Amino acid sequence: MAELNYIFGPVPSRRLGFSLGIDPIPFKTCTLDCVYCQLGKTTHKTLNRKVYLPTEKIMENLKEVLSEGRRIDFITFSGSGEPTLHLEIGKMIGEIKRISCYPVAILTNGTLLTLPEVREELKRADLVIPSLDTVNKETFQKLNRPHPQLEIEKIVEGLINFRKIYEGELWIEIMIVDEINDTPEEILALKRAIEKIKPDKVQINVPTRPPSEKWVKVPEKNKLNKIKELLGSKAEFISEFRKRGKMSPKAHMEEEILSFLMRRPATLNNLSASLGIHKLEVLKYIEILLKKGKITEKLFNNKIYFVTKRGG
Repeated sequence: MAELNYIFGPVPSRRLGFSLGIDPIPFKTCTLDCVYCQLGKTTHKTLNRKVYLPTEKIMENLKEVLSEGRRIDFITFSGSGEPTLHLEIGKMIGEIKRISCYPVAILTNGTLLTLPEVREELKRADLVIPSLDTVNKETFQKLNRPHPQLEIEKIVEGLINFRKIYEGELWIEIMIVDEINDTPEEILALKRAIEKIKPDKVQINVPTRPPSEKWVKVPEKNKLNKIKELLGSKAEFISEFRKRGKMSPKAHMEEEILSFLMRRPATLNNLSASLGIHKLEVLKYIEILLKKGKITEKLFNNKIYFVTKRGG
């Protein structure tokens, strides 16, 4: 079996069921550098679209997974960076439609929907979920830290234009960060833009995993409820509330991994699928646990398994 470098999952998703992920972009190659990103700071901020990873290899990996007969509800472009930076995303969507019957979802920050060619390429997807956290210029700079050439007004215009030609499901995702984009003024301005975009759903999210910046906080539950009310009937929550204050889910995730490994040894891919998080994120916690001496590696059948010292 070839290494599945570009495919992850299927992972359980509350929105998409069992989602088979396609990761067509190198790690942290993005148009934004969001303060809440769970994968850390963007190391390559760019608007340059090109074939970052070979389309043929990605499709070979996908066909191999599809041949295994796993349960899949969606094939989803997401992963380590902004997927629409890949110049051949449209070609890949078309090929998926040709070789399978699974619906295709795109998780995107929406910044490249300013380009007519990107809007055309995404037209064949069944579900597109762009993020739009703010329409305020200053907040956009503070929260999303965009590429210098990006303008929030043009991004909103791109979303409006995409909706005009797109017949699939369009869900807008809003990541709310305490004391950044959670004021009534912010939300009402965002609502006016969303009414022009005309999505099918508006999904409110909060950071639930270690963010890029330690100062990022989750708003209180009552504030989130007010935000939902302001956004109207299409708004819904997609993540559980967390206690307000600086988040410390790092220890929580370390405990989850340790708990899993106490029951049985696991590979990186096993942990990614079972925990429902990207394997690059799992690797961060694995490295921490290895340094702490809480787990160790074992080679078995040419695969690296992680085991607890107690279970070793």
